[in-house]
Amino acid sequence: MGLLVFLPLVLPLTAWPMARLAEQHLHPRVATRLLSAAAAVLGACSTLSLGLLAIAGTAQLPGNPLPDAWAAPEVRAAVPHDQVTGKAAVAALTVVLAACGTLLWRHRRVRHRVRRALRGLPGAGTAVVPDALPYAYAVPGRRGAARVVVSTGMLAPLPSRERRVLFAHERAHLAGRHHRHLLAVHLAARAHPLLRPLRSTVSYTVERWADEEAAAAVGDRRVTARAVGRAALLSRAAPVPTLAAMAAPGPVPRRVAALLGPAPAGRPWPPLCTAVGLAVWAAAAGTLLSAMSSANSAVTLFLILSAAAPL
Repeated sequence: MGLLVFLPLVLPLTAWPMARLAEQHLHPRVATRLLSAAAAVLGACSTLSLGLLAIAGTAQLPGNPLPDAWAAPEVRAAVPHDQVTGKAAVAALTVVLAACGTLLWRHRRVRHRVRRALRGLPGAGTAVVPDALPYAYAVPGRRGAARVVVSTGMLAPLPSRERRVLFAHERAHLAGRHHRHLLAVHLAARAHPLLRPLRSTVSYTVERWADEEAAAAVGDRRVTARAVGRAALLSRAAPVPTLAAMAAPGPVPRRVAALLGPAPAGRPWPPLCTAVGLAVWAAAAGTLLSAMSSANSAVTLFLILSAAAPL
């Protein structure tokens, strides 16, 4: 196993350049998918590495229920500086699992509470709530259960074309399953602090993705920009967004400025000779190397454990 087990703990740094450049030079749809996939793999690999390191550390703790063979000299020799890293990994893994578990619990609780509050409201796919507070959000779900929720306080000040933008924006969140991308990067950020820049970027790119889908549906980028700005000003008085809009609305001036410019190119992969292309390839290489090193460490430790404690 050796030092390879530590690589997934530092390789998230390779995704930082992509996080900064992707939102500026890639289509928001492409940037969201690339960044969320990289964050999910890097976060899972770093957690796996912590688990592998924690095996030797856990077996050394007094009163643990693990087999004594897990603390055999062969196992401890596979973990560099097992006395320090093993026990530190136990503490780090406990924090990671607690943070991810808390996020998943909140995610499920909020979805359950929102669906219970919307139960019985008329309107398949869209629910207009008689409420003076201005808000709009999308509630993900299975077929027939996903809904767009808008208050009358949000609809009243908007002209008809801007209302179309609002509904198209929220439907784009549902169609693109943006809640999954957001959940993946939020979990990854809790699994490894170095992945927090990817969370911030994806929180912005999913909003830009929905903005572009709304602009295409309405056919007017300036109307879309006005709707985004007006909705942001109105929603200042609204409560905190529900989990369906887990990300903040993002830097609204940047979103408006992007909508006032030309539509972004929709190519699936940037050219290698550009800065963003190099950043994407570096992040892809780091992600692949992280997956390979964690898999190699897992197989190596499994073989050592099998030899130390044969069935």
